[in-house]
Amino acid sequence: MATLRISALTMKLPNGQPLCSDLSFEVSAGEVLALTGPSGSGKSTILAWLTGTLHPAIRTTGKAYLDDQELTHLPTERRRLGLMLQQDYLFPHMTVGQNLLFGLPAGSKSERWKQVCKSLEAAGLNGLENRDPITLSGGQRARVSLLRTLLSNPEALLLDEPFSRLDSDRRSKIREFTWCSAATLPILLVTHDSSDIPSGARTVSLLEQIA
Repeated sequence: MATLRISALTMKLPNGQPLCSDLSFEVSAGEVLALTGPSGSGKSTILAWLTGTLHPAIRTTGKAYLDDQELTHLPTERRRLGLMLQQDYLFPHMTVGQNLLFGLPAGSKSERWKQVCKSLEAAGLNGLENRDPITLSGGQRARVSLLRTLLSNPEALLLDEPFSRLDSDRRSKIREFTWCSAATLPILLVTHDSSDIPSGARTVSLLEQIA
């Protein structure tokens, strides 16, 4: 079980405006850390930096680690980070099952399909493997999106406002499903809504990190 760590991260926009200064924290396996702050404060930008998808015009110093392995200069696909966004980005030309197969590592087709069906059953989505994603409810799509992320076997999970598009009832259920499904991973949650932060989680306010 891994620990995600950020060390001395400083980020500036091309115009020199600081987003954060000398930001350091770590998230242990089974722990949730929430990055808070208003829109435009740099929360999602930090996730982009972690995943290696940050726009090169944004200037950064600092390092990121999974345990003792530095991630900063690794290609995105080798960083072992799972990412879930506001939009679920399920592939519309694939069935639910095919979407989940996409997240699985290569291997026996029959064994991979068994994993897909088992994960759907565990998520209360038994029998939906051949469904078109467009026919699913918002809550069902959110669960399928999380399953696809988890089936890729990430060692840490990054969540960027993943519950914000759901109504209050679905939001509560999907939050609970997420915390249970990823209970052994370090989770970095980006949110501006305090109700999305689980009990016992630590918080870091980006407004307090600006130099």
